[in-house]
Amino acid sequence: MTAARLHKFGEPMRLDQIPIPEPRSTDVLVEVKACGIVPNLGRIIANFFETDGPSAKNMPPLPAIFGLDPTGVIARVGDQVRSIRPGDRVYVNPARSCGSCRMCRSGQPLDCPFFTLQGYFGRSQEIIKAYPYGGLCQFITAPQDGLVKLPDSVSFEAAARFGYLGTAYGAMKKLRVGPGRSFLINGISGMLGLNAAMIALAMGATKILGIGRNRALLNRIKALAPRQIEVFASEDAQAAPTDPLVAWAKSITNGQGVDTMLDCLPPGAPASAMMRAMYSLRRGGRAINVGAVLDELPLNAFWLMTNRIALEGSVWFSTGEGEDMAAMAAAGTLDLSILEHRVFPLSQVNEALASMENRNGGFSNFIVDLTGV
Repeated sequence: MTAARLHKFGEPMRLDQIPIPEPRSTDVLVEVKACGIVPNLGRIIANFFETDGPSAKNMPPLPAIFGLDPTGVIARVGDQVRSIRPGDRVYVNPARSCGSCRMCRSGQPLDCPFFTLQGYFGRSQEIIKAYPYGGLCQFITAPQDGLVKLPDSVSFEAAARFGYLGTAYGAMKKLRVGPGRSFLINGISGMLGLNAAMIALAMGATKILGIGRNRALLNRIKALAPRQIEVFASEDAQAAPTDPLVAWAKSITNGQGVDTMLDCLPPGAPASAMMRAMYSLRRGGRAINVGAVLDELPLNAFWLMTNRIALEGSVWFSTGEGEDMAAMAAAGTLDLSILEHRVFPLSQVNEALASMENRNGGFSNFIVDLTGV
């Protein structure tokens, strides 16, 4: 089969011919049809982890096959696979855990100390070596409990966005987003933020506030549901409770502040931009960070304590939550039609990564197509 492999950090991927893998007893073999790519993949292959020191140990050995969001068709199943059949259309959730630690046994695999993302990076070299195939190759093996069955109405290209959608959804379930509760998305115009807005509408949220910089994108997002979504074009300002952004949020929430906040800002965003959104929370409000701001937060612990503010981190989503999203898409409550697919053949994977610098905010959906390999 053909695989795009990285042989050295800082260099382009190369197309190689390698053997098709054999699924183990509880695994399946998936013929990949499409694989979503994310902006952070470009940072990783450009040496992000090697220059960061200790984190380099979390990377797969080279040559490595990346690809976080593969979709495709089951080609073969192991002899212990029961409910999955050849021909099933699936999204492969790349979340891998050890299966035997206290957290895994308690039904919390995302909190496994060995948590690893197949086709990306993780905390366990053993798991990386057990599942070394990311979505940027023609066939991959995956465990049967990592598969989301796709309805016929959901295209492989749209389902390849499940990583972003699921990251938002897993966090928003913790925030209990839904009718009667105000919900603020910091960075709503980005890939993760737009997907949070889409999921919020599917979850029945009646008051969605969004912060972003690009006014044209903000207006387009508001147009998705003008009666439910309010947007604020953020300018640089000092994070403080007297910020105009805070006044705007309180004006929409009867002077109270928002119930919950999801921070979707990317790694390069300043910590002050995250703090501005946190100051919009009401007393007793709750915030979850999924956007990976790397800057250190100037967090006032006294303000946090006296206002009973909760701040939590969230990473990825369960396969069951992926099934929820597939069901919402099948019912039409999750509208995936707003995504603008930009499709590249596997031979142009490096061009696809470079093209992500020119995306139309979160509306652009970058896909590597493997059907014509």
